[in-house]
Amino acid sequence: MIDARAVIDPSARLAADVSVGPFSIIGPDVEIGAGTEIGPHVVIKGPTTIGRDNRIFQFASIGDEPQDKKYAGEPTRLEIGDRNTIREYVTINRGTVQDVGVTRLGSDNWIMAYVHIAHDCQVGDNTIFANNASLAGHVHVGDWAILGGYTLVHQFCRIGAHSFCGFATGVQRDVPPYFTVAGYRAEPHGINSEGLKRRGYPAEEIAAIKRAYKLVYMSELKLAEAIESIREMERDWPRLALLADFLAASDRGVVR
Repeated sequence: MIDARAVIDPSARLAADVSVGPFSIIGPDVEIGAGTEIGPHVVIKGPTTIGRDNRIFQFASIGDEPQDKKYAGEPTRLEIGDRNTIREYVTINRGTVQDVGVTRLGSDNWIMAYVHIAHDCQVGDNTIFANNASLAGHVHVGDWAILGGYTLVHQFCRIGAHSFCGFATGVQRDVPPYFTVAGYRAEPHGINSEGLKRRGYPAEEIAAIKRAYKLVYMSELKLAEAIESIREMERDWPRLALLADFLAASDRGVVR
C-alpha cells in the first residue's frame, strides 16, 4: 500500500490500509486514519491529523508552516476529518498561536485543484471549494457553503452555512447563511434556493428565508431591527435562528 519510493518518517502513524503513492513525503507528527489514499508527490508535514477515507491527490501540500511573518516555529496543528476529497496542488497550512493554534477542515468536503486554505481557518462539513478559491487567515466557513472558482476571502471573514459565493467573488465582509453573493466586491444576489431544495428544505421554509433576506436587504429596517424581525419569524421557522445568530455576531459587518 506504500510505494517504495515514498518517504515516511518513522514517527508518522499510518493506519494499516493507508496507501501512499510514489515520491510522496510524510513527515513526523503526522497521523493518518484508515482507508485514506495519498497520491504521488504529496507532501504532508506535522503536527497534522488526517481522518478516515480521505483522498489526497498529487502535488498537494498539507500541514506546512503558516504563511504568517509572525510565525516563530511554534508547534501548531492541522486537523482534517473524514471522507474529504483534496485535489491537485491544494495547500492547507497549520495554525498560529495568535489564534487557537489549529487549522481545521471538517468532513465530506470537496476541495478542488489549486485551493488555498490559510492558517487558522475553520472549515465545516460538506463544503465545496471550486478551483483556485482561496481563504486568507482566520476565515470561518460554515457547513454546506459553496465557493465558486477564483473566490477570494479576506482574513477574519465568516462564510455562513448553506451560502453560495459566485465565480470570482471578492469577499471582504461576512456572508450570511443561506444567501448568495457575487462580484469582484461581493454584493448580495438573493438566497441559495437551489442548494436548499437539494438539501430537503420545504418550499414554505425557503419562502420564509427569502422573506428574511428581504428584511435585511430590501426593507428600510436597520440591521438590528431586521434581526429582531427575523427572531420573531423563528417561532414558525426555527432554522432561521442560524441566520439571526450569525447577523448578530458579525464583527466585520455583512456583505451589503
